[in-house]
Amino acid sequence: MSDRGYQLAAIVIYLLAMLGIGYYAYRRTKNLDGYMLANRGLRPSVAALSANASDMSGWLLLGLPGAIYAAGLIEAWIAIGLIVGAWLNWRFVAPRLRAYSEISSNAITIPSFFSKRLKGNSRPLRIAAALVILVFFTFYVSSGMVAAGKFFESSFGWPYLTGLLVVGAITLGYTLFGGFLGATLTDVAQGLLMLTALIAVPVVAVTTLGGIGTVVDQAQAANHDAFNLFTGLDDGAALWAVTLVSTAAWGLGYFGQPHIIVRFMALRSPREATVARRISLAWMLLTATGAVATALIGIAYFADDPALPLGDPETVFLVLSQILFHPFIAGLVLAAVLAAIMSTMSSQLVVCSSALVEDLYNIAGRRSSEKTELLLGRAGVLAVAVVAAVLALDDDSAILDLVAFAWAGFGAAFGPVVLLSLYWRRLTPAGALAGLVTGAVTVLVWGNVPALADAMYEIVPGFLLNLLVAVVVSRATARPDPEIDAEFDRMEAELARPGAPTGSA
Repeated sequence: MSDRGYQLAAIVIYLLAMLGIGYYAYRRTKNLDGYMLANRGLRPSVAALSANASDMSGWLLLGLPGAIYAAGLIEAWIAIGLIVGAWLNWRFVAPRLRAYSEISSNAITIPSFFSKRLKGNSRPLRIAAALVILVFFTFYVSSGMVAAGKFFESSFGWPYLTGLLVVGAITLGYTLFGGFLGATLTDVAQGLLMLTALIAVPVVAVTTLGGIGTVVDQAQAANHDAFNLFTGLDDGAALWAVTLVSTAAWGLGYFGQPHIIVRFMALRSPREATVARRISLAWMLLTATGAVATALIGIAYFADDPALPLGDPETVFLVLSQILFHPFIAGLVLAAVLAAIMSTMSSQLVVCSSALVEDLYNIAGRRSSEKTELLLGRAGVLAVAVVAAVLALDDDSAILDLVAFAWAGFGAAFGPVVLLSLYWRRLTPAGALAGLVTGAVTVLVWGNVPALADAMYEIVPGFLLNLLVAVVVSRATARPDPEIDAEFDRMEAELARPGAPTGSA
């Protein structure tokens, strides 16, 4: 069998396994609650690995190594910011959201949580939140399809469109039928595969090059800023600080990512958030270190022999794996890239489906039978996938740019509203709506003005303006509401019970 044949065989085995898991989940999904939230039955390990796999999309194995390969370790501040943001998210959001979402009339989506938590005239807020999900997740899913097209183009020489359609169809298949449970269980398998690959590639590469010292010397010879976390400091401390804040601000986005925080809502209990947090952070530290190491090793490896192939920096992980491993093992490593891409796409498609059915269709009073709602949920997955595929037809799109835009949109639109909902009982529907719209519009405008986007990552102004507007408008429109106070007190009492999360690391 040829090298490509071995690699393709490994990919096919992986894809069939994902379809098998999707079928298993399909057999266990009987209603809309199960399709959207797996009936709140996730174990901590499953929730943690699922959240991580759906979070770390193709950018972890393609976008992040590519950015560091091109610019040096300064781009690692993205990973640092994300790790800090993820810890804060699990620590301060997960237990409260799990408790509060069930107390507030058993909300199963983020828009429905906003609506049920804030009471009053919150229908406009719920609709706006659902529309934000649809807009930004369509870009996010599109980034996964771009990554899929580039993956098969680089690895197998397939046409970009063919790779896009193959991955899109498989992901759509197990998500369409398996729903949230299917996405979650495949996420666990994909997360473990990603972890293994991101440990194996740098370890084997360092051994091949002759040790860490050789890697450092060759990488620094090729790029003197390769290991410099503080590149640009000589140009002025103020300018460097702005760049650092802009890069590390990716961590702010965690508080508002629906496909991540919905895992918090699906935990079996708030008390299990602590265990999940520890598992999640261990996984993130290991995989982020592997991604950064792979990029730095790539600088050394390809600088040592300019004849080696590397046209696109975002393919450094793919090319190294093909050079270093037996073709079948290389195929399994390549499957980890597909795992990163597909896990995120599937989670986002389910959230989009829930926004369409639970937050737009049902909110208008069009309640249907459980069977009909399931069909509508699957139709929503299909519709979003088609639109995202059309957007992904542009093969010049940069994966990291698409992800950065969508990440900023959710972080700026939802993040402050989530935090205020969980920690400030005086937040009002008007305040939340004004803040959400302000954050989303700021990202849309700021991110499309080159001078502004180059000066500061759009999530920073969007997040801060959202927070400011939400607080100001809420103070102006606040009215006493005994029901809100009672639910808020119940949530805090639930977290204060013996055995509840204490916040310890």
